[in-house]
Amino acid sequence: MTRNDSVLVLWDVDHTLLSVGGVSRSIYEHAFNATTGRPLRDLASMAGRTERAIITETLQLNGIEASPALVSDFYSALGVAAQELEGEMRNAGHSLPGAREAIAAFDSKNAVQSVVTGNIRPIARTKLSAFGLVDGLDLEVGGYGDDGSDRADLIRLARERVEEKYSIHFTGKRTFVIGDTPHDIKGAHDAGALAVGVATGPSPAEALRAAGADLVLADLTDSEPLFRAVLDSRGS
Repeated sequence: MTRNDSVLVLWDVDHTLLSVGGVSRSIYEHAFNATTGRPLRDLASMAGRTERAIITETLQLNGIEASPALVSDFYSALGVAAQELEGEMRNAGHSLPGAREAIAAFDSKNAVQSVVTGNIRPIARTKLSAFGLVDGLDLEVGGYGDDGSDRADLIRLARERVEEKYSIHFTGKRTFVIGDTPHDIKGAHDAGALAVGVATGPSPAEALRAAGADLVLADLTDSEPLFRAVLDSRGS
């Protein structure tokens, strides 16, 4: 695969490439206390959602108005908290089976790889660094949790950033979104991309198929179907 017929692979982070156990809540507890001066009582559902949506709902659940200034401060506090808790991430979490090998395999095929994640960029980078998953991923581009609340918007923005940087136009069938929830599947299709579901998170394979995934894998060790789909997409 050359750059001219390359594909774009956009990875979800949590429960697709890695797991940090219960540290995600700890990050929010630290950030909530730093920005509001209060302990966190209620945390919004996090699965498949963006940081913007989680912050807004969490503040509301705790009786606090989600003003733009407070949300901005919350983003900064999350980044600081993630760095402070990187050691806990390593202790409580792990990279998921086949994640490092899948990234390396795509890198060897000259695929352009980045992330589309609900995490803001500093958190995504810290998590990926904690488990040695940064190599092969271009984190300067991608779509992040402070870019919007809609996954499809994050995917479109990631593709725009990649195309601007690499001067390659990626049609829908040359863009793959790999994630573990129906939110990832819907976002991919709404953005005109192909959706690959990985059943390593809270959503079983049946739920990912029901959401319309173009391909469902048990985990990333089962990579041959994924690579075949990528190779078949060239020239589309």
